[in-house]
Amino acid sequence: MAGPAAPLAQAMAHALRLLERSPALALEQAEEILRQAGPHPPARLVQAIALERCGQAPAAISEMESLVSGHPGWATAQIEFGLMLGRAGHGERAIVALSRGLALAPEHPQAWRILGDHLSATGDDAGADHAYSMHTRHAASDPVLIAAGDALVANRIPEAERLLRGQLQANPTDVAAIRMLAEVAARLGRLEDAETLLARCLELAPGFHAARHNYAMVLHRANKPEQALAQIERLLADEPGNPGARNLKAVVLCRVGDYLPAIELYEGIVQEYPEHGRIWLSYGHALKTAGLRERAIEAYRRSIALDPGFGEAWWSLANLKTFRFDASDIAAMDAARRQPGLDDEQRAQFEFALGKAHEDAGHYGPSFEHYREGNRIRRAALPYRADDASTRVQRSRELFTPAFLRQREGSGCPARDPIFVVGLPRSGSTLVEQILSSHPSVEGTMELPEVISLTHDLRREGAEGGAASYHDVLATLDPGRLRELGERYLERTRVQRKTAAPHFIDKMPNNFFHVGLIHLMLPNARIVDVRRHPMACCFSGFKQYFARGQNFSYGLADIGRYYLDYLALMAHFDQVLPGRVHRVVYEHLVDDTEAQVRALLHYCGLPFDPACLRFFENDRPVRTASSEQVRRPIYREGLDQWRHFEPWLGELQATLGEALDTYPEPPPARAADRSMRQ
Repeated sequence: MAGPAAPLAQAMAHALRLLERSPALALEQAEEILRQAGPHPPARLVQAIALERCGQAPAAISEMESLVSGHPGWATAQIEFGLMLGRAGHGERAIVALSRGLALAPEHPQAWRILGDHLSATGDDAGADHAYSMHTRHAASDPVLIAAGDALVANRIPEAERLLRGQLQANPTDVAAIRMLAEVAARLGRLEDAETLLARCLELAPGFHAARHNYAMVLHRANKPEQALAQIERLLADEPGNPGARNLKAVVLCRVGDYLPAIELYEGIVQEYPEHGRIWLSYGHALKTAGLRERAIEAYRRSIALDPGFGEAWWSLANLKTFRFDASDIAAMDAARRQPGLDDEQRAQFEFALGKAHEDAGHYGPSFEHYREGNRIRRAALPYRADDASTRVQRSRELFTPAFLRQREGSGCPARDPIFVVGLPRSGSTLVEQILSSHPSVEGTMELPEVISLTHDLRREGAEGGAASYHDVLATLDPGRLRELGERYLERTRVQRKTAAPHFIDKMPNNFFHVGLIHLMLPNARIVDVRRHPMACCFSGFKQYFARGQNFSYGLADIGRYYLDYLALMAHFDQVLPGRVHRVVYEHLVDDTEAQVRALLHYCGLPFDPACLRFFENDRPVRTASSEQVRRPIYREGLDQWRHFEPWLGELQATLGEALDTYPEPPPARAADRSMRQ
């Protein structure tokens, strides 16, 4: 029997057809249904969607809000509401609605993808990864891909890899399987494999949005910012408001030093996700680096207000160095670090921030206890073997003998562009960089990872032949290959250069390990070694929570050993390449700034410029922990701050030994060391 339901169903089917080709007519049809049938939920859904497509987004959102409020268990309505909120720029609310809808009905792959984009924009990488994995799981219809997707969601990586390799052996152009296998490779840290797979995936399916987003992420993680930006622009060309792509673009722009457009992007994102502390934190980092200190403090404070237990935001305030906590801040941090369930990373950041707060207040005993506890937590999470650094130094000293270097004279790329500033972190290298970059012929960039990336390339090249280190490969390279390495370095760093200045600075301190490689591939590049008193330098590193790397810094004996290895390697190059490296002693720079600056500029082949003495007026972006300090004139107060902590630094003093007596020169070389240099 055809009752009233039959005409209603026919009218709804007609409304849905109209929705695709004429939203205005669909709106009229939905309103007519509602007049005839009363508050019919499917007709209200069509009405809301049609309103949005007719350009009436506020009215559509109001209607959807009423609809989902009355039908909280209706998954389709919740998901449509979330999608609509996201398109209108209400990212915070979109996350809530999409999460509710997908909890009710998880079989909506595109909704998972869009939820992943929103979560990626807020900095919730774990949540985004889960959403993207669920998208992969539900987008697949092949039973093998469904099983592989389940394994990926559950992080059963070996099982997922086995299933996907079998699928691709039978179906080599299955783009869904290729993308999933790339995800496996990325999770295992095999970025080169992931990059190759995703490039192939997009070659087969250029419109595969999710794969392109993955590709941009992998390129960013592989230190290929220009290529990553190219992929992000393609994503944004198709979907200009995509929040995940916009956030990733801001991250990559910061990576290449384009902070002002990154800040503009973050300003839009924090308006869409005002309740997510991690976005405010990223925004604060960009503001800090651009020298916008007060705005950075406001962003960090906003992050803390949203989540008082967010240790990283508290440490970010401490890491401004010139910022001072008050008593209420100290009480809040002390309470937050004691909260049950706080993860170790956040707890460590609270300890470092409290160490800084108590040090500023002159409470040196409590300050040291907080520093010690923060380092203990960090050390447990980042195992470090001091012998490994000593072995690297020893291998370098064995390879770079006078005879070896003479045989390769005239090799490498002749460009004079780079000025490498090396040393230990917290040695004063940022100050030297700020001085040099104040010269009109020199551009400051950041701590560039390209030299270290080249060592990784060489290590991979030698892995098949059983090479123990990149030095083994370097020893076999002819002049043409050495020149190619230098040219590759220049090409990879080109994206960091924003001006026409003939020189640029690479201030990666750990490049002291690679002075020999730098000399061989760029023989005309300048190398400046910045040296600070061992106790001051080492203890300053011990007080620092580094975002990544510098694992040696979380133990007093380890950091002392590292300093001694640094001294030994630089002494070796002073012997085998006399005059090749220019040394700036931090204390001498403080005592007689002009004479030291003149000597530095002379070494770099640059005429003296008075702007180098007014370096604190330079408003360029500075990414390191000293960013606020180098925007002030040189001051002496920091030279002996470590002495306040001397009662607790016996282990460091004992490790450094003779280096304390001979500073700034290294301890006398042992007979075996001297013979190695012959």
